[in-house]
Order: sequence, then C-alpha cells, then structure tokens
Amino acid sequence: MQFRSFAFDANGRIVAVGSAQEVAASAPGFTHVDVGGRTVLPGLIDAHGHVFGLGEIATGAELYSSTTLDGAVKTIAEFARANPQRAWVVGNGWNQEIWKLGRFPTAKELDAAVPDRPALMHRVDGHAVWVNSRVLALAGIGKDTRDPVGGKIERDAYGNATGILVDAAMELVSHVMPKPTEAESRAALDGALAMLKKLGLTSVHDAGIGIGADKLYRDYADSGKLTTRVYAMIGDTTADFDQLAQKGPLKSYADDLYALSAVKLYADGALGSRGAALIKPYSDAPHTHGLLFYKNDEMLAKMDKAMRAGYQVNVHAIGDAGNRQILDAYATLLKKYPGDAVRHRIEHAQVVALADIPRFQELGIIPSMQPTHATSDQNMAEQRVGAQRIQGAYAWRTFLKQGSHIACGSDFPIESPNPFQGIHAAVTRQDMQGVPAQGWHKEQAMTLKEAFRCFTLDAAYAARQEHTVGSLEPGKWADFIVTDRDLFKVAPADIGRIGVTETWVGGRQVYKK
Repeated sequence: MQFRSFAFDANGRIVAVGSAQEVAASAPGFTHVDVGGRTVLPGLIDAHGHVFGLGEIATGAELYSSTTLDGAVKTIAEFARANPQRAWVVGNGWNQEIWKLGRFPTAKELDAAVPDRPALMHRVDGHAVWVNSRVLALAGIGKDTRDPVGGKIERDAYGNATGILVDAAMELVSHVMPKPTEAESRAALDGALAMLKKLGLTSVHDAGIGIGADKLYRDYADSGKLTTRVYAMIGDTTADFDQLAQKGPLKSYADDLYALSAVKLYADGALGSRGAALIKPYSDAPHTHGLLFYKNDEMLAKMDKAMRAGYQVNVHAIGDAGNRQILDAYATLLKKYPGDAVRHRIEHAQVVALADIPRFQELGIIPSMQPTHATSDQNMAEQRVGAQRIQGAYAWRTFLKQGSHIACGSDFPIESPNPFQGIHAAVTRQDMQGVPAQGWHKEQAMTLKEAFRCFTLDAAYAARQEHTVGSLEPGKWADFIVTDRDLFKVAPADIGRIGVTETWVGGRQVYKK
C-alpha cells in the first residue's frame, strides 16, 4: 500500500493511513509530525539475533577485522595490556578462513599474546573457541579428555589438545569461566539497545535466553527502557525452561514489547568450523561428516517437551543432515500436535538436501535465514559442500518459489545487525565491497520487495505477530523509521549504506540522529 500520511493515537496504535487529506479527514485532532519529505518505512525486524552477545562485543577484544593470525595475536596482546584488571581476557570474531592458514590457531599462539591469564576467543560463528594453555589447564583438558557428544577437541598428531574446542566441547571450559554479573549484563543490554535503535530495528527475535535475561527484559519493559521489541526464545528445554515455562508461553508483555513463547534448540554446529552435520562427508575434509548434537530420539524428546507445553520450536540446523533430522522430527510430532498456528521454524536452514526443501512447505515449517551468511560464507561454502550440494545452500529463491515465508535476520553479533546490509545481500548476493561482481549464485537472489518483506511482514509472521507489527496499517503499532534515502530508489549497491535518522516504537520516538 502506498500512502503519504498516517495517524496514530496516544497509545501508539495506527488509526488511519492514506493521503494527507484523507488522514486529516478521518483522524482529526492528532499531532502532526513532518519528516520533511524523507522516506518513512515500517520498522525493520531481525528474526534471529543474540542481543546480549551484541552488547558484550564492545567489552572484549575485537577480532572481526583481523586479516592475519599475527594481526589477531597483536590485537589480543594490546587488549590484554590495556585491561590488566580482567581475570580473563575474552574476545570475539576470529576466522581462520580469512587468515588463509589452512588450519586452526593454537593455544601456544594465544599464549604469546596472553601468557599470564586465561584467554578465550570466540570464533566468528560462535561455534568454536580458541583458548590458551591456562584455560586448558584450568578445565583439565588433556590427552585423555574424551570428546563430548556433539563436540570436538582439536588435537595434534600426538593426541594433545591444540586449544580449539568445537560446539559441545566449549562447555568443558564454561564451568571454570566466571559468569557475567548483573551489572555487566545490564551494560551489555544497554549497549545492544543503543545500537539496534540506531539501525532502525524496532523488533528482534532473541535466539536463546535464560532466566537472567528474561528478568532484565521484563524490568526494561516495565521501566520504558526496552526501545526495541523482543521476541525471545528460551535456550533449550533444561532447568531454565522448567522454571520459565511454569505458567506457559508468554505471548505478550507490556504492550507487546516483550514475548517469551518459543524455544531454541541446536541440531548441529557451523559450516566454517566443520561442525555442521552433513549426510555425506565434507568435500574438503572427507574424514568428517560434522556433528549432530543429539541422537534422533534425544532431539525428538526435547522438541516434544517444548511442543507439549505449547511453545513454538525453533531449531538451529545448518548442515543437510541437521536439517533432515529436524524435518523428520517435525513430521513425527506434528501428527501428535497438529495445527499450523504455532509456526515452528528451522533457524538458518543453510545447507538443505534438494529433496528436503519441499518438506518445509509441506510441514508448514518456516525457514529463518540470514542473507549476510551467504555473502560471508562465499569464501569457503562451496569448498565445504561441493558443486552439487551448494544448489540447496542459501537457496532463498527455491524456498520463495514454493511459497515459503522466509524470516530474515542477521545472527548478530556473528554478522552485522544492520538490516540494510541484509537487504543488500539478499538482493545482490554480494558483500559490502561488491564481491563477486556478478553476485554469488545470483540465481538464488531475492527481489527488493521480497527482501524488504522478509525483514518486515514475514519476520513478524514467524513470531506470530503479523497482526500487530511488520507494516503500517490501522490497528498495528506505530513502529516506523525515517531514512536518509529511499530504499526503493537507490542503486542496489547503495542499499547497505542507507542511514536511519529517526526510529519510533509504539508511537514513541526512541532515536533521532
């Protein structure tokens, strides 16, 4: 719908849309806000992010921009010297593929940067950590330590741990690492919210939270500090779920600022660390298939527990074996819990066997996908899975053609939370530097309208919120943004550089440049 004006009431809900004359006639007496002819868009929605993780990035060593191992070691060493008060040195964003090492970094190399304290660096995808010798000693990880189910300890030729822990193996150090204090969590949430509102994100889906985060979200909603709506997923069906689910799904809290009615589970790891579970071996590492985190019956039990309690189930699945395991489980459980109102999801749906893609539509499963993953992974994805399997990878056009609603997000802080960069990637299949020139597997690109919809209405649909957010229509919340350029008129190459000048949530201005 195209219009030049809309009105919202004192509660922040839209009451009229149309031409300026039509709105003035149908909704007299409302305050007039003139945006000076700039573009107004519905607030954008990120369907998969990690809010506290985004806020924590600012407090650790930043390795996203490191292009060499030596450069990363230097950055970590400088950060450690600048923060002598920290008991642990923590950082984020390393990627050995960019370093062109042909291997993972080692504990000894991290020892060179931080010899005196424990040091732990999260890989860019969040599915592996690089630790120094202090951490290995504290956690008691040695030659005789067995790989946990769903995880891997990288080892040298003699069986010694090298300092890389993949997926479930990361839990081997979690019990010796200090937990963030409430003050640190509040600082992380403050930092994340400040960033999200500047980027025009009026809603985000937080993919995996616990009791502490739930408490803070409710507190921030009550006090008017929650400037972006949060649709949260409980992380796993263990102790936190048992406590948080006592009263059942929380579908709306504080005028739809917060919801907790979904569960986030993990089927496998990530492609970059070869933790994603593949049906056949990796094309560039024939000795491994990756890792399924749980046996079929164990995963089925987790999903059954969440469905039985009335929750939407959203499962991380990246490899084709991971996706198949979850589709099989949905096929079984939807007979037990029929109905399409819950709209279960697969998060990422990154590499899917071509025969399995139609099953998403047949079962009513929403593919929750992140466009910038394709442009970030182009440097290694086809090497990992080969020319045939890549046809079912990042296959947005194939999903859209069959009628699937794709919910778009970024997986921040793994990728930039900027939604315009996500729209740019969806349309061009290029990174922000315009690589590759013709677009990577451009046949799977979205149209601009499709990409915009997947960051608005379809993301809202995936949270069962399309009747309250996702577009500017009467009865919905007045969540909108003002931009410095018109998304539908700029050159595709410039989409990711669009800036937000104002952000409004529920008729309240939460950001102005």
